[in-house]
Amino acid sequence: MHRFVLLRHGQSQWNLENRFTGWVDVSLSPAGEAEATRAGQLLGAEGLQFERAFTSVLARAIRTSDIALAVVEQLWIPVSKDWRLNERHYGGLTGLNKAEMAAVHGEDQVRRWRRSYDVSPPPAAKGGPFDFSTDRRYACAVVPLAESLKTTLERVLPCWRTVIEPSLAAGETLLISAHGNSLRAILKHIFHVSDEAIAGVDVPTGNPLLIELDSKLFPRAARYLDVDRAKPLPPLH
Repeated sequence: MHRFVLLRHGQSQWNLENRFTGWVDVSLSPAGEAEATRAGQLLGAEGLQFERAFTSVLARAIRTSDIALAVVEQLWIPVSKDWRLNERHYGGLTGLNKAEMAAVHGEDQVRRWRRSYDVSPPPAAKGGPFDFSTDRRYACAVVPLAESLKTTLERVLPCWRTVIEPSLAAGETLLISAHGNSLRAILKHIFHVSDEAIAGVDVPTGNPLLIELDSKLFPRAARYLDVDRAKPLPPLH
């Protein structure tokens, strides 16, 4: 049996303020710190022993991983940070309030920007505050100015196939601490979710999702450890 946990970071300060965050390196809110602690308690209650963890290069995912692993006294395991696990880039929406954007553009348009598979928001201004091409974290990357879930999946997949999947195949139990959309991209891939159905898949903050794979690395079981905060999961095939 192969097992891994997907963990969306705890509530960030911009989650609290209902703002599009994307690649901006926003800290956890106090509630987010508490969610990460609770995630660690749930992992401990499950008796999970991790060989390795993966995070994005954004502080809210790293901090969530660190807090959860500290709770289960596994902060010593190797942690790989990869920009390809970042949240999707929200382009020209970055930093804006979601409710205010809905008032201006309509609920349907904002939902398409947020939830659809292949609709990208307007790009960020080149050379502006949300153009991350000069950030040294991304020195070896082709940095986007906006992303859809489709293009997010296109950058997540090489990380999954070349780094994460081999660890799973070797029998390692993994913790992947990342973001709502990078985790939705992983779920779309492993559960073979259609382009239309992925709009209905959401990942709650700070709630570990335990996934069990068969010998061919196909999912055979999946459940959130905090049942009271669970969201519907794609069906197993």
